[in-house]
Amino acid sequence: MSDNETPNTSEEQTPTGATPPAPPPPAPADPNAQPKPEGDDDNPMDWYILKVAFNREDSIADALRKRVRMEGMEEYFGEIVVPTEDVATFTRDGKRRVSKRKLLPGYIMVYMSINDDTWFLVRETGGISDFTGSAGKPMPMEPEDVERFVKRPTGEDEEEAPIKTAIPFKVGDRVRVKEGNFENQEGEVDVVDEANGRVTVIINIFGRSVPMVLDHWQVEPL
Repeated sequence: MSDNETPNTSEEQTPTGATPPAPPPPAPADPNAQPKPEGDDDNPMDWYILKVAFNREDSIADALRKRVRMEGMEEYFGEIVVPTEDVATFTRDGKRRVSKRKLLPGYIMVYMSINDDTWFLVRETGGISDFTGSAGKPMPMEPEDVERFVKRPTGEDEEEAPIKTAIPFKVGDRVRVKEGNFENQEGEVDVVDEANGRVTVIINIFGRSVPMVLDHWQVEPL
């Protein structure tokens, strides 16, 4: 290099050994972002049966629904059901009245995901004693039981289904006939027909056991 030449000191050149510029800082976290829930594969939802205080099924189901809303855990819970059916009863003057009857007194059914948080919420709700299952492990309902107790006919299907009659007798009960040709005869209930409101009573006539089909209000318990 001649004495008249000067070194290139342009700022565009990066000096040897210089530190490269630092990357931009990450974007700040959104304080309103909600935590991602556990995946459905890890916490599948299914129907479970809960043992509850007898004659408090409706109020306990309402209390559980309220706790789910308060804890913000709706994503882990679906329906909470007290299974019922329509039955007909008769007043003293013979008038027919349709009312609801619990299919499983002392139990309610819940569609939910099982994890530590949902387990604790359910067990800490007043009136609930435990899940049904074995060895302390909640067992999902069988599909046929879901169809029988939960997915009952609704709408037009329900109108076509006959309404059962609430009959205060069971097979094996001893009863007395209150009226008709066999008044005061005693016998044993052999069949209870809730769909038609009748009972079949085995009565001893002339030394023979004869089945008699009677309306349930024609007999009384002994």
